[in-house]
Amino acid sequence: MLRLSRPSKIVLGIVVAIILAFLYIPLMLVVLNSFNSARIASWPVSGFSLEWWGKAFTSQPVRDALLNSLLVATGATVIALILGTLVSFALQRYRFFGQRAVNLLVVLPIALPGIVTGVALNNTYNQLLEPIGIQVGFWGMIIAHGTFCIVMVFNNVLARLRRMNPSLEEASKDLGATPWQTFRMVTFPQFRSALIAGAILAFALSFDEVYVTIFTAPPGVDTLPLWIMNQMARPNEANVVNVVATVVILLSFIPVWVSQRLSRDVSERD
Repeated sequence: MLRLSRPSKIVLGIVVAIILAFLYIPLMLVVLNSFNSARIASWPVSGFSLEWWGKAFTSQPVRDALLNSLLVATGATVIALILGTLVSFALQRYRFFGQRAVNLLVVLPIALPGIVTGVALNNTYNQLLEPIGIQVGFWGMIIAHGTFCIVMVFNNVLARLRRMNPSLEEASKDLGATPWQTFRMVTFPQFRSALIAGAILAFALSFDEVYVTIFTAPPGVDTLPLWIMNQMARPNEANVVNVVATVVILLSFIPVWVSQRLSRDVSERD
């Protein structure tokens, strides 16, 4: 086991503290300004008020943007669950020509810059599909988000499948279970936590996506990140934006915490 000297521990602690401060102090400023009584976000906070919270929760554009984000993230997560699980099983359980190429193609969308993916899909929708009469509309945005969310489910499920003991499934078949019974009672419980963790991460990734959404959102449709970005150009709305951002920050802790708990539970069972 690696042991650090006392000076090394002190230096490492200082570096970690600086990094955490750099990451979280700006977030704290957002939270504090959401309670700022001034019309324009400022520091130090001139006074505390719940006025902006009331305006944010009664704002119809905020509600519409939130609903759109939830619908898109849910749809993208469903796509990711289905396709990510099927691809992970295909790559783990079977051997076929082009297997490595398929693996690369599935992972590639998360590695590409979002703006590249957005431009590519925008060109596909506008220059290829629309001329032949196919209007993708809102579904096009959901499919666009699904392209990079698949990786979240794929990586989690594939990693779990590689650690599973195949003898359990063989024993189930030897005892007379049908393929569906074996999957439902033996296989699925073993990778269920990885599937849920992947779904949570996929939902979170889709919920705060900006670049792909800019290029694929139908006219007049805003998701919550797009609404925030558009309102930043209006100083009088800055504190309402801070309220929405504060809610997003708080909600973001939930999928991260759940995902870590699920991953830890899997590690403890292994």
